[in-house]
Amino acid sequence: MHSLSIFGTSSDAGKSTLSFAITYLLHHRGIKVAPFKAQNVSNNSQVTDKGGEIAIPQHFAAEAIGLETSPDINPILLKSGGKSKAHVIVNGQSVSNKDVWSYYRDMDSLTPHVKNAFARLQKKYDCIVAEGAGSPVELNLMDKDLSNIYIADEFNTKIILVADIQRGGVFASIYGVYKLLPKKLRKNLIGVIVNKFQGDMSLFDEGVKIIEKRFNIPVLGVVPFKSFNLGFEDSESLMNYTQDTSKAILKVGVIKLPHISNFTDFEPLVADKEIELSFVSSAKELDSCELIIIPGSKRVVDDLLWMQQRNLHKKFTNKNIVAICGGYEMLFEIIKDPKKLESNKKKIKGLGLFKGSVLFKKRKIVRKKNYKLFGLKLSGYEIHNGVTKKIAQKKKNVYGTFVHGIFDNDNFRHKIFSTIDKNYKGYDFKKYKQKSITSFAQHINKYIDIDYILQELHD
Repeated sequence: MHSLSIFGTSSDAGKSTLSFAITYLLHHRGIKVAPFKAQNVSNNSQVTDKGGEIAIPQHFAAEAIGLETSPDINPILLKSGGKSKAHVIVNGQSVSNKDVWSYYRDMDSLTPHVKNAFARLQKKYDCIVAEGAGSPVELNLMDKDLSNIYIADEFNTKIILVADIQRGGVFASIYGVYKLLPKKLRKNLIGVIVNKFQGDMSLFDEGVKIIEKRFNIPVLGVVPFKSFNLGFEDSESLMNYTQDTSKAILKVGVIKLPHISNFTDFEPLVADKEIELSFVSSAKELDSCELIIIPGSKRVVDDLLWMQQRNLHKKFTNKNIVAICGGYEMLFEIIKDPKKLESNKKKIKGLGLFKGSVLFKKRKIVRKKNYKLFGLKLSGYEIHNGVTKKIAQKKKNVYGTFVHGIFDNDNFRHKIFSTIDKNYKGYDFKKYKQKSITSFAQHINKYIDIDYILQELHD
């Protein structure tokens, strides 16, 4: 059986959600399948079952079908390092900080990691659904592209092209990508999925005919837009969330740090009908918030200075605050980074809401487990270089912790929000998540020809 590559005509075409949905649908058709992305660029990551750091979409897709998560499903992860630099994670482990040109220069040393990870998965699974990155035909980068061309060529995968009709120019983007693909890969193209359609579906009937007859490319489906507020890959996709606030009783503001990380922390709040969630970048916006969240950050010192320059910290007095990971580190009196792991400053004053200091160490703490925090049993995970005496602490109405995923816990959300408003009831996030996954997969199944895809994979 062939494996499958999901290419996009552009970034944010919907590759991640369609890769997840197709993986889920193949699994429920009895296919032994696994998600994969060779190289991901995101500050949003998770901890695998056996330790190691990978991007959210592959972790999410594996978890949704009950697979053990491992670095093999995302062997290379790049995180923003600032000023054209990237923090490189290979096989789940931090390797180095590199500028972009050094990374491309060393590409040959990274290719074997991708090849070996994919090969290991092939031994365990019948089909690998490999998500691409951006556009596969950026001509100046094609020889450096591990996620699209390399995988499809090296492993002779079948290919589905995803086009975002909301961007406009859908015909040119489909035809252009197809014509710029190497001839070998054109032959492996199963067809195209036209994604994010809004309005009367019949208006695109002629469009389907044009693609199939003039371009000679099968249309596997025209998928109406459906909100899916889970598994965010990057801050761009995060900002596309939708929320029903008609029954909201509490307003929560997340500070939109320039280097915000692990923003899937807030998926349970997006889904909570009693919460109106907003991402704020000005001090005035915080006035109406009953809870302020200082999120994780890939560059804590830079984001702290950014926040201070905008006087956001001056709004913290007498406010309810939850600070997570990088946000937690900002609340100490002193932040020490003697090896300049995250910035050019070896030492800087923090906000001083908690006593003591944070010290950045080269060895990153990456772990997932059950914790006892704030008098509760909570599940979550940690990804941080900063260390201090306490993994979490509370001072009056300020909660701080290194632990991500804390809002996934119903008991923590209820404790925080019912203290602010006794009328808060809460909900079961796990049930919501499973229902949303099933509903979204059924939506995709309704509008794409999964039987034809299966037939082509078996060909």
